[in-house]
Amino acid sequence: MASQQLAKVLEIVRSQPSNPNASVEKMRAGMEKVAERVAPDIKCEPVDAGGVVGEWIVAPNAAPDRAILYLHGGGYVMGSIHTHRAMIARISRAAQARVLAIDYALAPENPFPAAVNDATAAYKWLLKQGYKPGKLAISGDSAGGGLTFSTLVALRDSGTPLPAAAAPISPWTDLAATGASIVSRAAADPMVGREGLAPMANHYTGSNDPKTPLISPLYADLHGLPPLLIHVGDAEILLDDSTRIAERAKAAGVDVTLEVWPEMVHVWHVFAKILPEGQQAIDRIGEFIRTHTR
Repeated sequence: MASQQLAKVLEIVRSQPSNPNASVEKMRAGMEKVAERVAPDIKCEPVDAGGVVGEWIVAPNAAPDRAILYLHGGGYVMGSIHTHRAMIARISRAAQARVLAIDYALAPENPFPAAVNDATAAYKWLLKQGYKPGKLAISGDSAGGGLTFSTLVALRDSGTPLPAAAAPISPWTDLAATGASIVSRAAADPMVGREGLAPMANHYTGSNDPKTPLISPLYADLHGLPPLLIHVGDAEILLDDSTRIAERAKAAGVDVTLEVWPEMVHVWHVFAKILPEGQQAIDRIGEFIRTHTR
C-alpha cells in the first residue's frame, strides 16, 4: 500500500507534461525547470575536470581525501549538474565525501562514446589531483547509472586503477530494451515509458549497435569491477536492467549488493525532500561508500 508521501510523489510525476515526441530542446528545458534548491550549507565550486565541465558539491562533513564522481541521468540527451545538484548534495552529506559532478557531453550532438570519454577523463583527473583509488567511488542515476558501469569497464580496460566502490541508481544498462520488465512494469511505471526510451537510445547510439558493451554494459565483460550497490525500484520498467546486470556481475566474481525497493519509482532518491524512502536510500548509499572508502 502506497504511503501518503509516495502518493504525493506519484501525483507530482503524473502532473508533469509527457510527450515522447518532444524536441530535445524542450525536454532539456523541462528538466531544468524542476531542479530543487540546494541546502545553504553546501559548497558548490565550478571546476575544469580534465577538460570536462565539473562542479565540486561538498557537504560540511565531507572528508577532504574521499571523493565521488557523480554521473547524472537524463537518457544521455538531457540533465545536468544543475538538475541533480540537490540530490548530489544529499549524497555528499550521507557519504561524508566530496562529490565531483560533471556535465558530460550530451547526444544527439555528441553521441557515444562522448559520455564515456568525458567520464573517464574526469576520473583520471581526480587521480591526478592526488585522490587515491581506495578513497574514490563512482555513482550515477538512470543513464548515469549505466554510464557508471561503462566507465568502470573502460577504466579497467585501459589499465587505470579502479575506485573502491560504485553505486548505480536505477541504471539504464540495456539500450536494446530486451528486459521483460519493459512490458511487465509498464502500467506501474509513471516516469519512464518505452516510447520515450527508444528515441533517446537512438540519439546516443548513433550508427552503433545498441548492444555494444560500452553503450549497454549488460553485454560487457564485468570481471574485476569493484564492489557494487545497485538500487532499483520494483515499479520500474528498467527493473530487469538492474537484476540482469547484477546476475552477470556476480557470475563474473564481482561483489554485488542488489536492492530492489518495493513500490519505488525510477530514481526515487531525487524525491528525498518529501519521500522518506528517498532519503533512506541515499543514506544507504552513503553508508556503503563510507564502508568501502575508509
